[in-house]
Amino acid sequence: MKEKLIYGIQQIGIGVKNADIAFKWYATKLGADALIFDDSNEATYMAKYMGGKPRKKRALLGLNMQGGGGYEIWQYTNRKPSKPENEFKVGDLGIQFPFVKTNNITATYNRLKSSNENILSEIKKDPSGVKCFFLKDPFDNILKIKEHTSFYQNKKIDVGGIFGAAIGVSNIDVSLKLYKDVLGYDKVIFDKTDNFDDLEDLKNGSKRFRRILLTHSKKRVGGFSKFFGTSEIELIQCLENEPTKIFKNRYWGDLGYIHLCFDVKNLKVLKEECKQKEVPFQVISQPSFNMGDANGHWGYIEDNDGTLIEFIETNKVPLIKNLGIHINLKNRNPKKPLPNWMIKAMALKRVKI
Repeated sequence: MKEKLIYGIQQIGIGVKNADIAFKWYATKLGADALIFDDSNEATYMAKYMGGKPRKKRALLGLNMQGGGGYEIWQYTNRKPSKPENEFKVGDLGIQFPFVKTNNITATYNRLKSSNENILSEIKKDPSGVKCFFLKDPFDNILKIKEHTSFYQNKKIDVGGIFGAAIGVSNIDVSLKLYKDVLGYDKVIFDKTDNFDDLEDLKNGSKRFRRILLTHSKKRVGGFSKFFGTSEIELIQCLENEPTKIFKNRYWGDLGYIHLCFDVKNLKVLKEECKQKEVPFQVISQPSFNMGDANGHWGYIEDNDGTLIEFIETNKVPLIKNLGIHINLKNRNPKKPLPNWMIKAMALKRVKI
């Protein structure tokens, strides 16, 4: 096969001080209790983003089995991670907040409010008319809880996983060459320049912005595409103030949203395409790279403002380690979606907390 496939948003990386505490919060409050891997080793390939040398770390990937992308909880184990130099403001350059899908926004709002979570806004509508509200996790990260119809399955909890993210950029038109042309977010849901009610409860949110919300016109096919579902990318551009780079003078893996990761097939073709579109890969692993008990081929690019986008071509997903049972993706038809029984088997990785 000579074409690249993007199956969906696999996860968002979150730098934290304590991976166990962070995983517990995302598992209990947002249902991401399927622990796909728990990997402790030395990060070598990303040295250029970590002060020029390898660093010891621990990374856990938690998925919500109702579908959507997960949370890669990432912790340095040999250094204290640094926080941003400045408090986050809407429009700052980098990943601002992920979109978490809910099938009942009132129930989600009331559940989180009753457990005294840090809710930042009332339920409002974004410029597309979809209901949403903002939440801050205990680690100072903002999340946008938003109604969405693409659920892999509906169980007891009212939320699914990640289905998008808002990214601060300096120039939307320049940034579209990556997000639209390479990543396939070619359908515009809205493109508006104004002051926005849904942002006003966030710092700097009352200012004027250009915002464009994108989705993909072509249905994702193959692999875990049914599980990840449809997704969105929102680009936000400041018009009234100079934005700050969220990771200015900090390392990848420091506190906050460190990358947005896409599950793909045929990474070599994607690498060549990115080179031609002048967004070349900055880091790429060996073709068979172990991530705990999982295995894959991965690499990173930067968008026009230095935000890190990761791509992973997954080879193996572990199910029962002691029995050596895993999902092997390497030799499957890349356009054929995984059968439901295989995806649902990942529920074996759920952790009781």
